Amino acid sequence: MPLYEHVFISRQDLSNAQAEGLIEHFGAVLADNDGKMVEHEYWGLKTMAYKINKNRKGHYAYMRSDAPATAVQEMERLMRLHDDVMRVLTIKVDEHEEGPSVQMQKRDERERRPRT
Repeated sequence: MPLYEHVFISRQDLSNAQAEGLIEHFGAVLADNDGKMVEHEYWGLKTMAYKINKNRKGHYAYMRSDAPATAVQEMERLMRLHDDVMRVLTIKVDEHEEGPSVQMQKRDERERRPRT
């Protein structure tokens, strides 16, 4: 099955538990459609570069999935209809990277990139 990475932003007035509950909810949607959520991370409440729906901050969540395209389409459709979700980004990847995402790594653990 194809591999995907999803990032979504939910409203700032949700609690941390509610925001993490959204991850589980959308993971269940994938499971109901013959897919599976491989891994997920809750990145926390972060300030955005610009306002979205009058919100300055948002709860960021990250998911890695192994699911057919129809399952991903259904999950994205439900995310767009959900009142608490403001933005959704899904990309198809060739393989999932091992370990935590770059967002969750400490600054000194990240690989040094040459600056040009």
